[in-house]
Amino acid sequence: MAVWIQAQQLQGEALHQMQSLYGQHFPIEVRHYLSQWIESQTWDSIDLENPQEEFRAKRLLESLVQELQKKAEHQVGEDGFLLKIKLGHYANQLKSTYDRCPLELVRCIKHILYTEQRLVREANDSSSPGGGLLDSMSQKHLQINQTFEELRMMTQDTENDLRKLQHNQEYFIIQYQESLRIQAQLSSLSTLPPADRLLREPALQTKRATVEAWLTREANTLQKYRLDLAEKHQKTLQLLHKQQTIILDDELIQWKRRQQLAGNGGPPEGGLDVVQSWCEKLAETNWQNRQQIRRAEHLRQQLPIPGPIEELLTDLNKQITDIISALVTSTFIIEKQPPQVLKTQTKFAATVRLLVGGKLNVHMNPPQVKATIISEQQAKGLLKKENTRNDSSGEILNNNCVMEYHQATGTLSAHFRNMSLKRIKRSDRRGAESVTEEKFTILFESQFSVGGNELMFQVKTLSLPVVVIVHGSQDNNATATVLWDNAFAEPGRVPFTVPDKVLWPQLCEALNMKFKAEVQSTRGLSEENLVFLAQKAFSSSSINPEEYRSLTMTWSQFNRESLPGRNFTFWQWFDGVMELTKKHLKPHWNDGAILGFVNKQQAQDMLMSKPNGTFLLRFSDSEIGGITIAWVAENPNKVGERMVWNLMPYTTKDFSIRSLADRISDLNHLLFLYPDRPKDEVFSKYYTPPLSKAVDGYVKPQIKQVVPEFATASSDSASGNQYMDQASSPSVSHTHTYGLYPPSADSIMDGDGDFDLDDTMDVARHVEELLRRPMESQWIGHTQS
Repeated sequence: MAVWIQAQQLQGEALHQMQSLYGQHFPIEVRHYLSQWIESQTWDSIDLENPQEEFRAKRLLESLVQELQKKAEHQVGEDGFLLKIKLGHYANQLKSTYDRCPLELVRCIKHILYTEQRLVREANDSSSPGGGLLDSMSQKHLQINQTFEELRMMTQDTENDLRKLQHNQEYFIIQYQESLRIQAQLSSLSTLPPADRLLREPALQTKRATVEAWLTREANTLQKYRLDLAEKHQKTLQLLHKQQTIILDDELIQWKRRQQLAGNGGPPEGGLDVVQSWCEKLAETNWQNRQQIRRAEHLRQQLPIPGPIEELLTDLNKQITDIISALVTSTFIIEKQPPQVLKTQTKFAATVRLLVGGKLNVHMNPPQVKATIISEQQAKGLLKKENTRNDSSGEILNNNCVMEYHQATGTLSAHFRNMSLKRIKRSDRRGAESVTEEKFTILFESQFSVGGNELMFQVKTLSLPVVVIVHGSQDNNATATVLWDNAFAEPGRVPFTVPDKVLWPQLCEALNMKFKAEVQSTRGLSEENLVFLAQKAFSSSSINPEEYRSLTMTWSQFNRESLPGRNFTFWQWFDGVMELTKKHLKPHWNDGAILGFVNKQQAQDMLMSKPNGTFLLRFSDSEIGGITIAWVAENPNKVGERMVWNLMPYTTKDFSIRSLADRISDLNHLLFLYPDRPKDEVFSKYYTPPLSKAVDGYVKPQIKQVVPEFATASSDSASGNQYMDQASSPSVSHTHTYGLYPPSADSIMDGDGDFDLDDTMDVARHVEELLRRPMESQWIGHTQS
């Protein structure tokens, strides 16, 4: 069902929120009459941070205006006449508003659609079967909204009390002035004759006594009103502080944690619209209470009455100022983090946002934000409020940006689009720490005033840890540092401490998250895969996952110490697997065609119970970023005996020449993918289509892979193409038998029984060499010079 149809069925607060999305910037009538067109456009495909997308945004604006004009032209009748005028007016208004900034129109509509979808989803969740039970998150959000309603009523109550106090105080002052007038009259009696004085004095004395008695009672009443109002403000501030703590220390911190995990491939952190709406309500309620407390203080100064109220108001004013200060400084956040592996001399971007900027009118005098790179030690000093104002650990180009207000979405943000780290100053490293373990952070800072310069704020926020590299070869190890930090950082830590060791299940969760994100697959690491990784990490042969649950892995084991008998670390091996799978094996991994995490002995045990020609794909133990084919076939040295063969691992270099599917297609002795799937059923959809016929007398050469021990040379008479095996000269055969070459003295297998295609001659490279020679008898087909 269309979102707009469902949105029209919203009720209560949800309907109010939906209606508040619209205004002069985007009239609700446009949404109504063009709902189908609006929802059919690809707004999400436009990157708002990319100025080059402005052309597409402009086209969308023009289309929107045309659709409105078309809709207007089709209106007939008396009612249609008015609608025709209105829609035509809206078309001109939108064109005028967004013609110079079409990306703002896209931002506005994306915000509207996202919020509508959220409201509809929340409404559906709350009315779903099961007694309308809300999940814990919805219950928490409901509680937050209920508290805001309570705060609104409390603030309205104190506003009414304040007005009543002001009215009573004004009347008190009038009566006080009357008392002074009576006193003046009594003083003037001394100038009158005694008879006149005796005649008028008693009445004035009585009147003065009555007024003074009233003033005494009313002064006590005013004092009580003031104390009662202060007490109510105290309760409001307590609830306000509690609500703000929930939003800033729970909701916003959780969003930041999700943002951090997203850096490891976790789900997107989600939008900030809900949190911003809460923060804006906090800002509004805070400011209203601050103004009330200031007005109460003004009333006290107008009419000082001895008592504790002066101290109470001073304390309340300090409390509300502290609450506002905490809100402003905590809502200055990094919406889009800079890359956590940062290469020098490379352009990068980041976005900083002030969640309460619009509500506090900070945009009326847009502040400037400055970005600086600082070290871990400098970050620690900053949090301790040490004087580190002029300290930096490098130079960032284009590091100043003015915050911009987007009226359609109500966001105030600074978009750093073209920053570049020109140079970096490294600190002395500790012990075995390498440069790819050194952490920096980007410090964003700004200053501005709110309330007509009533309050001045200096705000600062730190990015997630950044590892600076100068060469692409450092990326692998830098990513390990970032992965460990993002996964295991604890809330409120001292920058940027992380545990030196973690439980194996915790690391598994991080690795699985990273693997799925890098490979862009819903197929993550199975329990069997994780057992294999545990065996590799702990040099163990146990296949029982329970034995690894209580084990811990240190950072050194993860990416400092090489695996036994290897010259690479656990992480370097795992990262190599991810890179290979991401670049060349993703469809096969998603299809379940790659077992991958299987060692050589396991592969042998699995294959020996299967028919000849059964094969599987596993990641190489001995080479970073390698995958090998293991298959079962006859032992050429002993008739009637079978053995498992392992091909030397393929790497990215090999797959850039010929794909895995085509290589498997080339090897006719591979028949069934383990356990029993015909290989063509699994891989044929990925085979490269056959080459075309000869053109102008030329034929295209074809690269094919063979394993000499299992080669069955063949030719395709229709195409005139044939492939070469790895013999010293090509031979042609029209048979399709699976013959075995007798073992030669110069064995093509290594000590482990692996075929070494590099040593025996990689066919692809050999063909490339042949193609550089004059074409003679190497290729069957017609030649023409």
